[in-house]
Amino acid sequence: PKPLLPLGERPIIDVLITQLAAAGVARVFVCLGYLAPLMMAFLGDGSRWGVTIEPRIEAEPLGTAGGLRAVDGLTDDFFVVNGDTLTDLDFCELAAVHRAADAWATLFTPLVDEKVDYGVVSIDAAGALTDYQEKPRRGYHVSSGVYVLSRRILGLIPPAGAFDMPDLIRAAMGEHRTVIAHAATAYWKDIGRLDHYQAATRDFEADPARFLPS
Repeated sequence: PKPLLPLGERPIIDVLITQLAAAGVARVFVCLGYLAPLMMAFLGDGSRWGVTIEPRIEAEPLGTAGGLRAVDGLTDDFFVVNGDTLTDLDFCELAAVHRAADAWATLFTPLVDEKVDYGVVSIDAAGALTDYQEKPRRGYHVSSGVYVLSRRILGLIPPAGAFDMPDLIRAAMGEHRTVIAHAATAYWKDIGRLDHYQAATRDFEADPARFLPS
């Protein structure tokens, strides 16, 4: 499973739970499917991090939001985090921003700078070239897979079937609920991409203290 990929000698899920525990999280619900026994063999009961690990095993994929149906005892506000994310985000600040806005959902939306490896041209209706940019760089705010949700939003999840976080966020926006973006200038890499994983490994090994609370 991707959350068990190593950064140096530590699986990324180890780093993530360490960060959440330092932010005051006491209960960690882990929604599992693929190779769930392998994940649980590593996670155990959570005592090594000072948290309680509570697994929820999915017989079939429920999506990144559908799995929340099986999670009981959620607090009024709670984190939802992809297990393959490396960040140095201040989770306490993210929660504070969410509560100050009385939001139904708050997304960590880092700015990602993407380089286009080609000359990009603009063409008018007659086929004439109107602009030429050689290998431009463009920035985009992206959904990072790190959220704070209000328990109120759970009522928007259908009772059955797969349902993903983008579906849930769009449903909240469609009902004109407060959904905000937290565009913190924090580090973020999605290790599901090979180039991100390679960069995350280099960055973690170069400065592990950046990602591991003292």
